[in-house]
Amino acid sequence: MNDLHLLNAKDVVVEYPRPGWRTKPHRVLHGVSMSVDAGRTLGLVGESGSGKSTFGRAVVGLVTPVSGTITYNGEDITRRSRADQRRLSREIQVVFQDPYSSLNPSMRIADILAEPLVGGGASRRDASATVRSLLDRVGLPADAGDRLPREFSGGQRQRIAIARALAVDPRVIVCDEAVSALDLSTQLKILDLLIEIQESTGVAYVFITHDLGAVRYISHDVAVMYQGEIVEHGDVDQVTESPSNAYTQRLMMAAPIADPDRQARQRDERRRLMAPVPQ
Repeated sequence: MNDLHLLNAKDVVVEYPRPGWRTKPHRVLHGVSMSVDAGRTLGLVGESGSGKSTFGRAVVGLVTPVSGTITYNGEDITRRSRADQRRLSREIQVVFQDPYSSLNPSMRIADILAEPLVGGGASRRDASATVRSLLDRVGLPADAGDRLPREFSGGQRQRIAIARALAVDPRVIVCDEAVSALDLSTQLKILDLLIEIQESTGVAYVFITHDLGAVRYISHDVAVMYQGEIVEHGDVDQVTESPSNAYTQRLMMAAPIADPDRQARQRDERRRLMAPVPQ
């Protein structure tokens, strides 16, 4: 694998401790390898419990792999000191599924967005100007900065979370189920916003989701994860239209289709693929 990618993971293993004396830890990731370049989106798709969110947490430094490497811009960031984490947080940001839980409910939006800017050394005046620009960029009204998180809809709060991620001009954003809690029309608006931001800034996305429609819409490349392993990886059109792995095929067939007849045929084909193989 080419280490010159902007973000590169190689043979990453993550384990979580289990309760009990001498109990073996639970291995969540089993040697995961993938990469993403500037200006591109890697869709990481899989069922709940597949390990995809754990991989995202490893990228942003919330969990530490027990083995393997994660490199960013050629630098090994697998194990980070607090100083490394503070520095890298300006380069690698995250947008979570539930933006409300990550927004301080007692702070005005302007203060939430200005906090990382002031912490990075910007003056209050410059931070205020940047906040106004960020709100405009994500399509929120000028007076949004004076309001509290509870005064916004779910889609608007996700725009706020995106604005906060953009505040420090990151080069990588991990989107962990960033649109899955939104209604379909709002999902599309947020996806279009992410695409527009990527085209204008060159930011790279690791787009973690179980939504195949969203993956097809926003991703350039796709990695399919099953039980902590990558079972298929490639160009989005190739993986979603002609998957070679049986699990990927079942995953694609689980996606709903508006046409009842096609849906019935797809359901029958999925059952056939899930049937046990004769010995």
